[in-house]
Amino acid sequence: MLADLKALPRRYPVFILLAALLLAASLVTPAILSLENIITAIRQYSVVGIMALGVTFVVIAGRVDVSIGSLLSVLVVVIISLHDKVGPVMAMCAGVSIAVVVGAVNGFLVAYLRLNSLIVTLGTLTALQGVANVASAGILNQVMEPEASWFKVFGRSFFLNVPVSVWIFGVMALVSALVLGRTNFGRSVRAVGGNELASVFSSINARATIFMTFVIASLLTAVAAIVFASYAMAAPYNSGVGLEMTVLASIFLGGTSIGGGVGGIGRTVIGVAVLAFVANGMILVGMPIQAQWLISCIIIITAVLLDTYARRGTILA
Repeated sequence: MLADLKALPRRYPVFILLAALLLAASLVTPAILSLENIITAIRQYSVVGIMALGVTFVVIAGRVDVSIGSLLSVLVVVIISLHDKVGPVMAMCAGVSIAVVVGAVNGFLVAYLRLNSLIVTLGTLTALQGVANVASAGILNQVMEPEASWFKVFGRSFFLNVPVSVWIFGVMALVSALVLGRTNFGRSVRAVGGNELASVFSSINARATIFMTFVIASLLTAVAAIVFASYAMAAPYNSGVGLEMTVLASIFLGGTSIGGGVGGIGRTVIGVAVLAFVANGMILVGMPIQAQWLISCIIIITAVLLDTYARRGTILA
């Protein structure tokens, strides 16, 4: 037990960073450690967290997906636009279907045509944001009677005094962790990210594995879009712009390697928590937005240095 505690800083340096940040912030504003504030902070980042879970599969497989922000924009516009016309169920089904198609296209181009994932998803990002702009027709689409629709349950309701969006994030994290850690597919994802050629010689279908990681990332983005749309009950055409950077920051912050093969869902959850509490703490102490950007940058770089130290044994190695 003592040995495990001593190894904790080396295995999970970002967890130690999170504890230190919370302790420091609590000295300035004790309210940050209240249960209500903790739940609020997680709720604010639940959409980012759900998206990050899916992209974690892609990153562990040694690829990257930067199209998810624009995909969220498109899905929110589609779901809200169709809500009053065909009902919430069909609107959500349409959003999920679009997400599957986008994920399949990205996966096919990267896995089977062997194109660079960053270039492919950058192109998809641009195309999807253009679609969102056109689909919104330059107006803010809104649900006509938001309080009368049961659709609000995903983003506005509570269960056992905890927001449903937080429950969704927790359930998605648990399922993702089980898939990545306890299934043959999860082991294949790690193997492909660690050494794709070796995984092929181990009878792993590397192309199918990579393809599925992009589909999973898009599906979880669809779940995030449902939560976002349910909370906002409106569809800004740029609702997901920039979220891809926050998602990737939370993944790398948690210690998942950009080179693939190393990382996990738990690490991503910790990374999301760090970003959530940093943003929440700086708002509570009244920092200007410019200072928030600077401090967030410093914290992310510090986390990367800590993770480098944990892996190599010395920062200068």
